[in-house]
Amino acid sequence: MQLYGLKTCDSCRKARKALQNQQVEYIDVREGQVPDAVLEAALTKFGDALLNRASTTWRGLDEVARASDPLALLKAHPTLMKRPLIVHDGQMTLGWKPDVAAYYAALPGA
Repeated sequence: MQLYGLKTCDSCRKARKALQNQQVEYIDVREGQVPDAVLEAALTKFGDALLNRASTTWRGLDEVARASDPLALLKAHPTLMKRPLIVHDGQMTLGWKPDVAAYYAALPGA
């Protein structure tokens, strides 16, 4: 299981705490790069929902940058990704809402 997020993100901290009994590889998107294959699959699955338009990074972009390709934007500014992005057994989840938390709580060993 890989959890892509930020150390300072409240949702990521909640997810990490809830998943502490699981084998989780934590990747801080500021320090480690999200593999292109993961970004492309996440963009295919979640579409524009993968972009965090409420982030300070997004607000700091000009209109030209905001209109550019989402994949290029996420590669250039990994903090634009909504978090946490969790990859487990070929499945992906985005965010840490009650339905996502319940899904991971039902896993063996949780």
